[in-house]
Amino acid sequence: MTGIVDSHFHIWRQADLPWLVGPMQPRIFGPYEPIRRDYPVAEYLADCRPCGVTEAVYVQANWAPARHLDEVAFVSRASDESGFPIAIVAYADMLAEDVRPQLDALARNPRVRGVRMQLHWHENPLYRFASGPDLCRDPRLQANVARLADYGFSFDLQVFAPQMAGAAELAFSCPNVTFVLQHAGMLENLSPDGIEQWRDGMRALAGQPNIVSKLSGLGTFLRRNDPAHVAFVATETLTLFGAERCLFGSNFPIEKLWTTYADLIGAHRAAVPPDAADRIFSHTARRVYRLAQP
Repeated sequence: MTGIVDSHFHIWRQADLPWLVGPMQPRIFGPYEPIRRDYPVAEYLADCRPCGVTEAVYVQANWAPARHLDEVAFVSRASDESGFPIAIVAYADMLAEDVRPQLDALARNPRVRGVRMQLHWHENPLYRFASGPDLCRDPRLQANVARLADYGFSFDLQVFAPQMAGAAELAFSCPNVTFVLQHAGMLENLSPDGIEQWRDGMRALAGQPNIVSKLSGLGTFLRRNDPAHVAFVATETLTLFGAERCLFGSNFPIEKLWTTYADLIGAHRAAVPPDAADRIFSHTARRVYRLAQP
């Protein structure tokens, strides 16, 4: 098997992230006291390298929006100093009147490969992040996301099942942009009705050929690494998207709240067919985030 690409991780200095410095805030992954500290690249590499990870994609971690370029510079320095190849999914305000000045600034850094603005909204305030449930249908956001194609940037898409119909419309309206669904659609309601709603939404998303799905963050709502749950979500997602449209992400250090990197990747390896492993753990991420082929 080729070297693993971790398509979703974070590093940080606590002082740079308002949500890690101020009072505890509701987060979809629950209490997070153990990660209210620095998580430097050296610790991340100690976690992931023994498991065969050779490259990784950093995903924005909610610095203050005005400091999104400082975040990119911080990650770039960490990559330079460690010698570890890191691509970056940065933040940009996709509800701006015109996002292009922000994208112009991001494009000056060759490590930036995409953008994430979190759109997930939930009736449960503990899971709520975006300002409203239907931002995917906002004409201004759609116009700004479409502009990503001019820069070769992807869009990391984060929504819950009830928002997936709108997310599919967003992808349809931006056919030249690759969308990377976060955390396999964040299945949080494990009742039969909840699973069916998630499956229907995932089917709608898979029907848009410019959407791929990350197998990441699967412990978020369980607060544990559950191999049976990982296998269920992976099997369902692979059935809909195919291995060429699925990619692995660790979501470290969030998942470090309840598991080790070795146990996490072990659960994912066990969940995917051996003949799909190279695509899921390497090839799809290399294609989507424009990484060098091994």
